[in-house]
Amino acid sequence: MWLKGLAAFAITAFAVAACAQPLEPPSSGTDVRLSDMPGWSTEDHVAALRAVRAACVVTRDTRLRSLCANIPDNPGEDTARSFLEANFRAVPLGEAGRLTGYFMPVYDAKHVREGDFTAPVRPRPEDLPLGDLSSAGREAYADRAAIEARPAPDALAWMRPEDLFFMQIQGAGVLAFPDGARAKAVFAGSNGAPFVGVAAPMRTQGLLADQDTSAEAIHAWLVHHRGSEAQAIMDLDPRYIFYGLTVDDGLDPFGAAGSRLPAGRAVAVDPAFHAMGELLWLDADTPSLVGAFPAYRRLAAALDTGGAIKGPMRADLYLGRGPAAGEEAGRIRHALSLYRLVPRAIP
Repeated sequence: MWLKGLAAFAITAFAVAACAQPLEPPSSGTDVRLSDMPGWSTEDHVAALRAVRAACVVTRDTRLRSLCANIPDNPGEDTARSFLEANFRAVPLGEAGRLTGYFMPVYDAKHVREGDFTAPVRPRPEDLPLGDLSSAGREAYADRAAIEARPAPDALAWMRPEDLFFMQIQGAGVLAFPDGARAKAVFAGSNGAPFVGVAAPMRTQGLLADQDTSAEAIHAWLVHHRGSEAQAIMDLDPRYIFYGLTVDDGLDPFGAAGSRLPAGRAVAVDPAFHAMGELLWLDADTPSLVGAFPAYRRLAAALDTGGAIKGPMRADLYLGRGPAAGEEAGRIRHALSLYRLVPRAIP
């Protein structure tokens, strides 16, 4: 879910993922016909083909690549459904996991420190080591509190602290300046510390109710407790993201696989268990947060990764850009069953 808009970082991430063979999540049963999967009859099959096309851009699966050239152009609903059912089978994976959501946020920013805009958007430090600091045996560069205690003479922009905190959770975002200019803040590296969610400790401390720890509720709490109280909560997550600024082209961002993320049809997964370009059927229901949609049942392509997305039965659904996508994404915390779609080209 790091939305890597810098091509170099995206390509590097994809190359690393491609070199390692993902482990196979355990199968929980025999193959399932697509028509028998929960939610298949109400799926938007034309939109589902968009996920297949996105997977075709990055997949290394020769079976899928052989099908990519045969995807029908401008199909109707019946044609799209028939193509999918004729060319894919579904393999159920493991036990129930969890679905969450993420998005490309748009936040106000300023070119200088002013008023509530006290949080610097920091570029990648020159002394930040290359490579993946989160690998076993490597210490973090410095934690969030230590980095934020440093002066920021090279700040790329200034944001409200809670907005920067949430942009770092998402990995990237769009900055809107008072003069009308816009820029994408894109991932340029991290301090290598593990991501730690603040929802659980806020529930434990009685700051938010059990079923009211959506991103929207947490953000509102940080706004109303801006200062030392909010900073103490944000410091519970030691992970820190550095940025580069690029022109905002108005398009969806790039994921770790090196291709753009189609809104609603891309997921971040753990590359230790899933290959980039893998096609997955999401069967997610039983939401735990107030105001959430009751279920998410759809086809999506594995095109991204994320620091908090660990294990074979975890997926993070990309919802798009802006406030509406953010509101929806922040309420997704559903029980998840996964199915891998496997081409029929080779039994």
